[in-house]
Amino acid sequence: MTHEPEPTTDLPSTPPTPAIAALETAGIPFRVVRTEIARSAEESAGLQGIALGSLLRSILVRRAADDFVFVLVPGGRRFNWPKLRALLGTNRLTLPTEEEAKAETGYVRGAITPFGARRAWPVIADASIEGLDVVAIGGGARGVNVHLAPADLVAATGAQVVDITIPEPAPQA
Repeated sequence: MTHEPEPTTDLPSTPPTPAIAALETAGIPFRVVRTEIARSAEESAGLQGIALGSLLRSILVRRAADDFVFVLVPGGRRFNWPKLRALLGTNRLTLPTEEEAKAETGYVRGAITPFGARRAWPVIADASIEGLDVVAIGGGARGVNVHLAPADLVAATGAQVVDITIPEPAPQA
């Protein structure tokens, strides 16, 4: 196991999260990277020393009253609603409120991850992660990130890897 908790800043260490415990239990090689709480994906990637496209946001999406999926979206991209609806075979998808997401996952927004979540909802990862050396995903607390190989992420979560995103639109000047 390559659990190497090496903070990227002089921040105090935080206790292990359910996400880190789940990765340790699964025997998945990973590295914990702790940073200041970032205000944007670009800032988070910079603090972690990774490319924006290697940074994954875990978005909880509701497909029915008590039925959710995790969608893993790389930085600089957003998921495409029509592609996701077609993949899931539904005409209606919604995003839960912050309180609902916390109740379902055990994590606050900005720290949501499929690792160690209260319920093991299906995971969909964008195909753009294939071929990357490393991806960073939330470690279960704000400012706590986990770096691991995309193949290990897919194996550990049983993720379905599909083309599900489109580039974020350029900011308006």
